[in-house]
Amino acid sequence: MATLKLTPAAAATPAPAPQAAPGAVPAAPDWCHPRRLRQWGLRRGWRCQLRRRERWVKRALDLGLCALAGVPAAVIVAGLALAVRWDTPGKALFAQPRVGRNGRTFRMWKLRTMVINAEALERDLQHLNELPWPDFKISNDPRVTRVGRWLRRTSLDELPQIWNIVRGEMSWVGPRPTSFGLERYELWHTERLATPPGLTGLWQIVARAECDFDQRLRLDLAYVRNWRLGLDLAILAATVRAVLQQRGAK
Repeated sequence: MATLKLTPAAAATPAPAPQAAPGAVPAAPDWCHPRRLRQWGLRRGWRCQLRRRERWVKRALDLGLCALAGVPAAVIVAGLALAVRWDTPGKALFAQPRVGRNGRTFRMWKLRTMVINAEALERDLQHLNELPWPDFKISNDPRVTRVGRWLRRTSLDELPQIWNIVRGEMSWVGPRPTSFGLERYELWHTERLATPPGLTGLWQIVARAECDFDQRLRLDLAYVRNWRLGLDLAILAATVRAVLQQRGAK
């Protein structure tokens, strides 16, 4: 199997990405701005848990979309898996442990976009990290493969997560599941675990890869506290536009 060895050129420090002010929430469209969602939530009554009927509605939407997209997505994933294997040796699909609803850990599926020894190399690349702990991001990550770079720009590497949605471990819309465990959560972070994690979410249409964990948390909490069916549908429509425009993809 092919692995990557870092060279001085590959390890060169990339130009720093522009960062938002600490604690600032990135600019959002008016219809989903956290301030507007908060005002709407105060009018209807403050809460951070979906009611039973709302959970049923959200699950029905998830299964309905899976029924429509499942077969075409499976065909696309099979073709992309062949491209991944053709580009670099190693498994095309892999599963990572992620933190889901109520803090339960599950295995989230993705198409491989990096070399097979990517996790081992992360320790050697910590000095290039552009985001505050516990996030890790490098704009021109040397571990990403040729096909992987295209998969990331188009977000097609996330398609296998439809299987996680079918299993009830994820939803089409919700806070993105974290790769680090609950021991790194602060108390106020845990409210994001009140709803299933999503394939897409509010922060992905606002900033995608351009904000840190605390900034994403504020968007996640605005979503959790103000959930309604129309909000999920609007986020899904905005996600399609963001993916087609390849806006903020890394």
